[in-house]
Formats: sequence, C-alpha cells, structure tokens
Amino acid sequence: MGEDFQDESGTPDFTAAEDPFALFEAWLVEATASEPNDPTAMALATVDEAGLPNVRMVLLKGVDGAEHPERGFVFYTNLESAKGRELAASGKAAVLFHWKSLQRQVRARGSVTAVSPEEADAYFATRPRLSRIGAWASDQSRALESRLAFEKKIAQYTAKFGIGDIPRPPHWSGFRLTPVEIELWHNRPFRLHDRVVFRRQGATEPWTKARLYP
Repeated sequence: MGEDFQDESGTPDFTAAEDPFALFEAWLVEATASEPNDPTAMALATVDEAGLPNVRMVLLKGVDGAEHPERGFVFYTNLESAKGRELAASGKAAVLFHWKSLQRQVRARGSVTAVSPEEADAYFATRPRLSRIGAWASDQSRALESRLAFEKKIAQYTAKFGIGDIPRPPHWSGFRLTPVEIELWHNRPFRLHDRVVFRRQGATEPWTKARLYP
C-alpha cells in the first residue's frame, strides 16, 4: 500500500502516513486493480449562483506529482455546461471517490483553476475520435429538442472534420482542484471506521493531520 504501516492487529495503518497525495496514489493503484468499472470516477460538487449545490460524476484525468508547485486533481468538461459555469464563478469545489471493492473513500475540497491550453490540448488529443466530435456537437447541460437533433449535429461535425485532425473546441478545457483538505476513510466492522484528515492553509503550505471519530 505504498507506505507499509501496521496497527496493533497487523492491519495496514494508513493513518500513519504523512503525505496525503502519496497515500491517495497508492489507494488509486489498488482501486484500479479491484474496481469493476471506472476507478477514477469521482463525485464533483459545486454550487450555483443561488448557493444551491450540484453534484455529478466525472472522471479524474490526472494527479500532479510532487514536483508540481500546486498539486491537485485534474478533470475536463465543457466550460459552458452547468459545472463549467459554476466552477468559473465560485473558484471552489469538492470531490469524493468511493471504492466499494476496497471499502474506502477519499474526500477533497479546495480552490479550482483552469489548466493551461497546452495541457488541455495534450489531453484532448488522446480522446477517442468520436469523443472529440462529441465535444463539438454537445451543448452540454442545455435543453435538447430530441436525440435525433443531437445525432444530426454529430453527423455535421463528423463531415466537417472528415479524416483530418479534430482540434480542441474553445469551449472545452480542464480544471485543477488544488485541495486545502483531504480526508481518507476506511471501513471497519460495526461502523468503527478509520478516518484521517489532512489540512493546509494554502497550496504551498505544509499539511497538518488529525484523526477523526467515525
């Protein structure tokens, strides 16, 4: 599990870890091996202009390494979608990973900033061709007359780009959530779970750690 800590029962004790990103990455490796589908799926929570929460599932597309000055969790979306508008307006968000096969959860919250155009271009180029066409054809989160209308737009952009390259749409990019809080949770029998939370004042500040009652 990365850092091999043991508690008094011989169970790996993740609460002894000092780097939440290293622990998250170790857990993600285990989840990739054990989860039947989408170990990178995370619930993304935002708020609208009235303060009403929204939450939806998105896919994690990157975790910054230790050399990155503002380490965070990277994901992509249509900037004109509900979540794109809400992220741009508030600059804050929270995410939750739940790996049922491992009986673990990870929560993180903090500030959100746009990734660079170069970073977005590089990721967009790795997407399947039809997914790239879909990014052009979908007016995400807005009213759709019918499925047929959407399929017509897909056909239009398929014809437009032919067999050539498909550039990234200007309305499609990514965000980086730079957490000031990361909580890791592991199931224990009888709901006597283990929880540890890491907090910091800013992206380049040191972490403090505390165990929490379940």
